[in-house]
Amino acid sequence: MVLLCCLAQGSDLLCAEVAEELGISLRAVLPMEQAEYEKDFEPKDLARLRWQLERAQTVITVPPAAEEEPADPDREYLFRQAGIYIAEHSHILLALWDGRKESQSSCGTAAMVDAALSGAWKPRRGMACRNAENLTVIHVMTPREGSADPGAGTVNLLGNREKLAEILMRTEEFNRLAETVSDGGEALLPEKAGADTVTQKLEAVMQAADSLSLRFARDYRWTMGILAMLGTAVALTFLLYDEANLFWMILICGAALLAAMVTLNRAKRSAAHRRYIEYRMLAEALRVQMFLRYAGSRIETQRIMTWTEQRETPWILCAMCAVNAGKPPEKTRDIRECWVEKQRQYHEKAGQRTAGKSGRNDRLLRLAGTCAIVLYFGGILFELLCGGLTPHPAIPLRDPEIWRTVLKILLGTVSVGTLFLASYYGKMSLERKKTDHVKMEALFRTMDRQMEQFGQTEELMELLAREELTENGNWSSYQRDNAPELNM
Repeated sequence: MVLLCCLAQGSDLLCAEVAEELGISLRAVLPMEQAEYEKDFEPKDLARLRWQLERAQTVITVPPAAEEEPADPDREYLFRQAGIYIAEHSHILLALWDGRKESQSSCGTAAMVDAALSGAWKPRRGMACRNAENLTVIHVMTPREGSADPGAGTVNLLGNREKLAEILMRTEEFNRLAETVSDGGEALLPEKAGADTVTQKLEAVMQAADSLSLRFARDYRWTMGILAMLGTAVALTFLLYDEANLFWMILICGAALLAAMVTLNRAKRSAAHRRYIEYRMLAEALRVQMFLRYAGSRIETQRIMTWTEQRETPWILCAMCAVNAGKPPEKTRDIRECWVEKQRQYHEKAGQRTAGKSGRNDRLLRLAGTCAIVLYFGGILFELLCGGLTPHPAIPLRDPEIWRTVLKILLGTVSVGTLFLASYYGKMSLERKKTDHVKMEALFRTMDRQMEQFGQTEELMELLAREELTENGNWSSYQRDNAPELNM
């Protein structure tokens, strides 16, 4: 639990002090430099402010302006930017407020509630990413001093209660699983982030998300392999039961079917497929953010996530908002080698690996097709020479039914083989992955040339970040269609 707070006189300081009593960490968000801010405080409150600033984890002074800056920004504008910053970077906004409406352009609590629930503010670029679908307001009815409102202290939850429950559940699930991941992993940055606690946090959470995604990817592929084999076993044993009159095969068929149903049920309960996709999406968003921050960019990935990602995985959007709550980066570094070139190499090698798997699958399917054609024409030839297509067979056999059964079993076996390939390799979306890797390798190669020619501009970095997040969203969309299922 972390409290983001402006520490203004009144409710802000009260909340900070209650958070201190409860052992909740504090990150202070000051709308202006401390010396100037202290002019607003009465002597009795000034000591309270200074103590909270001393105990705060981080003091974010004059956060990056969310809206276009006027020619002469006044105190109200600065307070408004600090309020929007808190609303954008929180899971839950705590509003101690009398419930009265005010202008959406002001800096008061009512305006901040509007900003949180309806996105009633205009960012420098794009549109606000927080709204009632992914941000909840806890409204504590707080009348003005001297008012005798009988509703004082009443608590209301504003926003989508079901969405809040889902976001908190998914977040807690990730946090619980992340504690099972051992520390370490390949460092992506050429040097340590040093005192930049936000970058350190980004890397730590990214490593955990990456490890968890790989773990659940293995579980998912293992489950797909088992289901493919069991589905194939059901089809093959029933074929032998039906055509070869091996009546005991019906028992093996039933056992394989039961095992397949148990495996499918376990796969659904484990949620390995969903976790594999969502934790990969989270890891990629964190990785992009880490590189942007390392480069000195103030771009925050939650503001450039695709609309589909925001709607389908709001807990990831909230997670990105939360981990970005901190001081803006202070140092600019070159990221062409550690980000652009390394990602180009990754997509080049991954594309080659995927092309190899896709090629093997294609060759096996062609082989199965060839076998089916050969067996089909073999069956026609058998019926012409030995079977029932002519009244007087050229090669009469004592019991042609045995050979006919063998042909049926062989043709059925080829079909069963293609069923296995479709149930396993067909779920891997190999052609789509191969195409994506080729496109992304070309993007990074082009971006390297652009940065060499024009420099490491904010526009190029934002474009690169958007493309990576879009590709990540495309990958997740077709992976969602490949949920475990039983094909027979």
